[in-house]
Amino acid sequence: MPELKPQVYLDERPAERFERFHAWARAHDPDWIYLLARLVLTPPCLLLFRVRARGRENVPGAGPVLLAPNHFSIWDHFFCGLYLRRRIRFMAKSQLYANPLLEAFLTHAGAFPVRRGQRDEQAIGTARAILQRGGAVVVYPEGGRSRDGSLGSPRPGIGRLALESGAPVVPVAIHGSLGIRRWERLRLPRVTVEYGTPIIFPRTASPSRVEQAEAAERIFGAVRTMYGRLEAGS
Repeated sequence: MPELKPQVYLDERPAERFERFHAWARAHDPDWIYLLARLVLTPPCLLLFRVRARGRENVPGAGPVLLAPNHFSIWDHFFCGLYLRRRIRFMAKSQLYANPLLEAFLTHAGAFPVRRGQRDEQAIGTARAILQRGGAVVVYPEGGRSRDGSLGSPRPGIGRLALESGAPVVPVAIHGSLGIRRWERLRLPRVTVEYGTPIIFPRTASPSRVEQAEAAERIFGAVRTMYGRLEAGS
């Protein structure tokens, strides 16, 4: 399997650099750019990767919801939302916010930046604001793509959002996207996305670090279970 480039977690640019993107994300829904990206990317998702979905009924049709998928490929954003009627929002690593065109595309397509390697209260606040407005937010519990091809360990951020917002959390297992790294061998995988039963935590204003970690582990434990079933072919 080709090795991924080393992840650059630390973005040393100041938080003020990203304020305008967060302000827009908190006040607006994704617009026609989201629909255009969906129109362009749906055919390759269906034809090349033969994406299928299970458990779509577990995703609320309206109201706040956190979607918590495993993460192997940059395509996971599209796989996660492909069969959902809702326009989903997601955190994008701040390193992508490097030129005006890409920044504009990400902003209008529903993304907002997260400064990995920092305690990014802006990103947490934006996710909370979107949930308060009844939106759907994708948060990768592992914090980034798996580098070694195995499911990693969850970070406490997803637990914090779940506890502070009280929003239902839908664990999501994406199976097959790991194989996209072998594209140069023309071995295109078949991708399955499974949405699990929503998990609802009692709303907690100031959860401790231990409570955040325990909630994150419960969420990602459900992802591991579903992924294991898909891996076994059941």
